[in-house]
Amino acid sequence: MTATALVVVDLQNDFCAGPRALARYPGDPTRLEVVAANTALAVSRARAHGTEVVFVRFVGDVEHQGPSWRRRDRALGKQPKCLEGSWGAEFRMVSPEPGERVFTKRACFDAFLSEGFERHLVSRGVERLVLAGLYADVCVDSTARTAFQKGFHITVLTDCTTGLHLQDVDILRFMRVLYGAYLATHDHPWTPSGEEVRACRTPGTKA
Repeated sequence: MTATALVVVDLQNDFCAGPRALARYPGDPTRLEVVAANTALAVSRARAHGTEVVFVRFVGDVEHQGPSWRRRDRALGKQPKCLEGSWGAEFRMVSPEPGERVFTKRACFDAFLSEGFERHLVSRGVERLVLAGLYADVCVDSTARTAFQKGFHITVLTDCTTGLHLQDVDILRFMRVLYGAYLATHDHPWTPSGEEVRACRTPGTKA
């Protein structure tokens, strides 16, 4: 059986709660709360079934930003998010239990750029990453892209993520086609088999 890990990406207050998140998110703000609640359910399910849960967090303090990141923020008037030690950096609706690993991205999108992330997965024999969190078209996609190129199988929990710049249906289709991502929900089998592979379609698309 393929070893699986649920990877919770950036489920932090500055991305899904409070005025900063709501000012940025172009869709119905209740979607962010649904994503957080469903991700919490996915975490509970993983723990109940003995599936490893790995948390990834973002910190955006200026001292962590590279020159291109700072230039972009100046040009677009962006303020740093998820400052270390702030309420905005705290996890939303779920938090790691003792023994669960937390990896920190310092002003970058891709979880594989956080120290020790890939090494931990390899040491645990993980072959499939089940991705949940924010945002589908930013950090989730960046992590999925690298995971695919490094040989990991990918599942994206469609009710546990949402896009910031792109429509959900578009970024989910993109990940399915480009990375072979299996699309599931928090309460659906996370690993494809038999008919599930043929039935796996992007939400909103016709058979």
